[in-house]
Amino acid sequence: MLAKVHSAAVLGIDSYPIEIEVNAGWGQPAVIIVGLPDAAVKESRDRVKTAIENSGFKYVMGRTTINLAPADVKKEGPSFDLPIAVGILAVSEQIVAPNLDEFAIVGELALSGEVRSVNGVLPIAICAREQKKRGLIVPADNAPEAAVVQGIDVYPARNLREVAEFLAGKREWQPLREDPSQIFQQQRNYDVDFIDVKGQEHVKRALEVAAAGGHNILMIGPPGSGKTLLAKRVPTVLPNSNLEEALETTKIHSILGLLPKGQALVATRPFRAPHHTTSNAGLLGGTANLTPGEISLAHNGVLFLDELPEFHRDVLEALREPLEEGRVVISRATGTMTFPANFILVAAMNPCPCGFYGDPKRECRCSPNMITKYRNKISGPLLDRIDIHVEVPSVKYKEMAGEATGEMSEKIRERVELARAVQRERFGKTNARMAPKEIKEFCKLDDECQQLLKMAMTELNLSARAYDRILKVSRTIADLDRSDTIQSQHISEAIQYRTLDRQLWV
Repeated sequence: MLAKVHSAAVLGIDSYPIEIEVNAGWGQPAVIIVGLPDAAVKESRDRVKTAIENSGFKYVMGRTTINLAPADVKKEGPSFDLPIAVGILAVSEQIVAPNLDEFAIVGELALSGEVRSVNGVLPIAICAREQKKRGLIVPADNAPEAAVVQGIDVYPARNLREVAEFLAGKREWQPLREDPSQIFQQQRNYDVDFIDVKGQEHVKRALEVAAAGGHNILMIGPPGSGKTLLAKRVPTVLPNSNLEEALETTKIHSILGLLPKGQALVATRPFRAPHHTTSNAGLLGGTANLTPGEISLAHNGVLFLDELPEFHRDVLEALREPLEEGRVVISRATGTMTFPANFILVAAMNPCPCGFYGDPKRECRCSPNMITKYRNKISGPLLDRIDIHVEVPSVKYKEMAGEATGEMSEKIRERVELARAVQRERFGKTNARMAPKEIKEFCKLDDECQQLLKMAMTELNLSARAYDRILKVSRTIADLDRSDTIQSQHISEAIQYRTLDRQLWV
């Protein structure tokens, strides 16, 4: 006898349908799983057997063959436990489920028959909706994230017996309902705010410009000057995510199992701060299972690289393409995968190994060779992809002890959103993503601005890419000032954000 159960699996950041065929026949008792299962899938036969018996059912006798189709794609993880168990109960006629074909089922089984959470439920729910399934049965802990997908009923499963009784028509089961817009409004609050940061007004201005135009930024300063404190607050001034962006971000976090229990959406902008010992695969993605890395987890948000020169050089060089393209392409023996990686890079570093080069109050202990070697860890091409370089000096005691507070993130975000709205109306993207043709069209300069920029390029020996960056940043500053044209003060401020590295690196 043959039974078919529908499920789904994750490949990259998307999901594809899986059909589980269970056939029970005569012969020596054995359970054979085919269809390129990995070790976790093969071990499911022992988990499923014990879970079925502990749920009050009988396990099938004889030879049972379980096929996971399509057979040419490797199946990974324990998420097929529940659909396999349902298939065995159906093929042994312990349940009669005439509507089984209308549901997709995923879930890991404990030996007691309880259903445990799995990764990637959000893309699985989207896949089930595309397959026009009436309902999706998922672990109860995963149900809130699946329920944000409209157009499909989501049933939170706690144990195998209630799933079997529901499919057999012996139990009433109300699907979980979630209002994505309501969840979105409730969870979009941040725990930090720029009002907490005292002093560093010029750095806050640079971060505002970076947020308004989607520009990458590098902060250079001694230890304790507040670089990390400032970086953590950058997401709070970015425009609020829309529902589409939140779903896209949540999908990536769901695949890696990083959603907190009961959380349905990542409603705030992500902030990722990997350690400088992170490997190439950890940062870019592309482990043996072709999973996303830190730059994809930072998609639609901020990637913070503290102690930038301490990262392995090959890791930093691998960032060059994602910074330009907004995506990362991973090629391995098992295949090629493209992951989204549209983020703002916020980097921080010391001016020298000890951190006090140029500090008026503390003596630098580094030799010139040590300083040169430290700075040369960051290549020129990578620096040219970072639009804004800003110095972060130590905060004076008067500023720290004073009662004056900074501007609230909400006020800064309002200006950033207005500038982003101008950019969307202009060409549907941020200024940082302008192509050369768009730079020529939207970054036209008058004679005064051209002379100013020519002098800067000649005196500071800036590269051709730096020229484009200055124009892009100038356009953003003009947008913040609600100016249709780029003026000399906008060019001057943008040049300041490019000269810092030249002063330090020659």
